[in-house]
Amino acid sequence: MSAMASLLFHLLCCLTVFWLLPLPSHSADPDPLQDFCVANLSASISVNGFPCKPASEVTSDDFFFDGFTQEGNTTNAFASFLTPGNVLSFPGLNTLGISMNRVDFAPGGINPPHSHPRASEAGVVIEGKLLVGFVTTNNVYYSKVLTAGHMFAIPRGLVHFQLNVGDGKALAYTAFNSHLPGAAIVPLNLFASSIPNEVLTKTFQVDAELINTIKSKFRP
Repeated sequence: MSAMASLLFHLLCCLTVFWLLPLPSHSADPDPLQDFCVANLSASISVNGFPCKPASEVTSDDFFFDGFTQEGNTTNAFASFLTPGNVLSFPGLNTLGISMNRVDFAPGGINPPHSHPRASEAGVVIEGKLLVGFVTTNNVYYSKVLTAGHMFAIPRGLVHFQLNVGDGKALAYTAFNSHLPGAAIVPLNLFASSIPNEVLTKTFQVDAELINTIKSKFRP
């Protein structure tokens, strides 16, 4: 019996180790193992990130980004424009686990309901008045109207939005704990994709005519 008990104990220990090993992967991005790893965006192979550009080819410009200096063009259906500062536009962020966006809003503009599957979000309003809100997995809604200098936080993966409720334009900067947080934009995922009408009519309990009308708003 003692041998059997010892075997069961070691088996339990092994199972515990195998269960704990994946836990670090639940953090936003893996910690870097070198000073920097400027992304080689043209590499043909990547595993959960981008390979490093050879250190001999790295320059000062790889660590600076001027993409936020220009106001975004808000003449679109949502009357807003998002300028990303992630690894795709700023390769120096590769493996650092951080990124930012600039979000410009025309009067009445909205950054529509969306979620970030790989990151939590923090933001600050620079100009204007924004209604910022998110919904939990229990369908609890949290929101507040923010003005310049106010900061907000959005937990990872939760659906959220920002709406310009002021009289003029608005500007916000958002930050993420991932170099590529991703964005699942709810209206585009549903009505600009190839999801069959049958799925949408059953989901929203409406007829196909209404679904087609909504889809027509999101066609190029």
